[in-house]
Amino acid sequence: MLSVKKISLILFFISSQFFSQKIKYELFPEGQNFMPLKASHQEARMGILYYPENGYLKVDIGNSSDLFAISFRENDKLTLAIDFMAYALSTNYSEKRLQIAVLDGFFGGHGAYRLSFEDRNILLRFRIIHNSAHFVDGLWDVAKDDWIGEDRPIPFTQDFGELTVADEHILDFGSIKYYSSVAYATMVRPAELEKWSFNAGIEINSDKVFGMFLQKPVNLFFASHNVFAGKPEYKLSSNNLLGIKFGEWYGKGLTLYFSYYNGNHKFSEYYFKRVNQFGAGFSVDFF
Repeated sequence: MLSVKKISLILFFISSQFFSQKIKYELFPEGQNFMPLKASHQEARMGILYYPENGYLKVDIGNSSDLFAISFRENDKLTLAIDFMAYALSTNYSEKRLQIAVLDGFFGGHGAYRLSFEDRNILLRFRIIHNSAHFVDGLWDVAKDDWIGEDRPIPFTQDFGELTVADEHILDFGSIKYYSSVAYATMVRPAELEKWSFNAGIEINSDKVFGMFLQKPVNLFFASHNVFAGKPEYKLSSNNLLGIKFGEWYGKGLTLYFSYYNGNHKFSEYYFKRVNQFGAGFSVDFF
């Protein structure tokens, strides 16, 4: 019979061989394992969305960066990332332009897993995010010593975890990605907000329509993101984008797009208001 010492040595040898040959580690990997969802406004991006109805701007500033990656085999990757982002509403009031009126801020992190095949990717992302909303001095009337309009600041907070599952198909013309999410907020303020919410969407892109520009592909794309959330009643909010991206679909590039949004206000200080908004914007992919 084998002694405990010999068994321990055998197990140590097997485990050392497994870890040395199968598992690969990478600090600060290139790119992003899970691309930010194109049509979701709660994703990290840099860009501006212009609303022609009133001349207001939605200004996005944010970054999501993969810090560490583990590969258990040749066709998979697990990454840990950090997320910091904010978006602000720039308004015009009393002959003053580009006044920052309200702000939503987000910070947290996520883990993402990708399983890749020849013509398909299966993706999972679990993220933990703190979201808070604020009135800013651009909404303050100094002459009247009061807030502009009838609304008053709300101490809005959501601390939530969100699990997203995506199925991406690589096709001759480009790719199609379907995804769905479920989220639960451990803390909400005001208390009337429902803690559970659900998302679903689709992204379609093709680099065959417009060809190349300065030796970089031009991607025509459509993206739709739909949220079913209780603010306070459960209702559907939908954001749809149509645009082009100059650059690799999974890499750095400039995106120009039109958007149509119908649902609860994107800015959480006004979460109880329903809006219909058309906009034109751009964003820069930094991954």
